[in-house]
Amino acid sequence: MRMTIPVAKVLAALLADPEAPRYGLDLMRLTDLPSGTLYPVLHRLRAAGWLAADWEEIDPVAAGRPARRYYRLTGDGVRAARLALAELRALAPEGRPSRGAAEPTGAPAW
Repeated sequence: MRMTIPVAKVLAALLADPEAPRYGLDLMRLTDLPSGTLYPVLHRLRAAGWLAADWEEIDPVAAGRPARRYYRLTGDGVRAARLALAELRALAPEGRPSRGAAEPTGAPAW
């Protein structure tokens, strides 16, 4: 998996609570990524086997909105994401100010 800033942002957001299913708009808010950047990242993560995606089972009329597609890291995805982000952090030069403090969730501010 090629580690880009958008990929790192998505992985950090998903790792903040690996058990919590996230939908696209939720991830867009957490990462500040536009849909045109987010969805290709999600597609690549799914193709790599790091991400599972399932449609929620609701009645759109009763809910007053369309069904959401929820994403969550697979077991392999959690391990691979943690390793990838740790390797990325290890590459950051020491003594150099980070691009931001850790988010309240403990996820880095990429």
